Amino acid sequence: MDLIYVGAERRQFIRLDFEAPLSFKVCKKETVTRLLSGYTSNVSETGLLCKITEKVNIDDILWLAFDRGTLSICSELEKNALIYQSGVIGKVVRIIPGDLGDFEVGISFVTREEANLTHIYPKVHFLETELNANDKQA
Repeated sequence: MDLIYVGAERRQFIRLDFEAPLSFKVCKKETVTRLLSGYTSNVSETGLLCKITEKVNIDDILWLAFDRGTLSICSELEKNALIYQSGVIGKVVRIIPGDLGDFEVGISFVTREEANLTHIYPKVHFLETELNANDKQA
């Protein structure tokens, strides 16, 4: 049974249906070198909803790569979001388990202002350190 929300829209930005392949990395020491994949479901200037099979946790920081070039909202996203090595940095804010062992995951894009906050900066800095070390080894 599908639930239909009939209250006032609470989102500040419109979400656009956008189904496209997604690559991502979880910014943790044990997972940052693994490139994972999934699909976007919808996207806005401030975040996206995606479907993945990898289990993630609320507040995990992810590096996300998807085809932003085809989105009309891309200029606003690029202006505000923290972009690193052609990917967007985001934080997991919602997880809904699916029926087939997959997950619908809500991601809030980390803004440039948030990048320096103490609860986000160490994770983002760790990602930069690991990716730079991997580039030097290649």
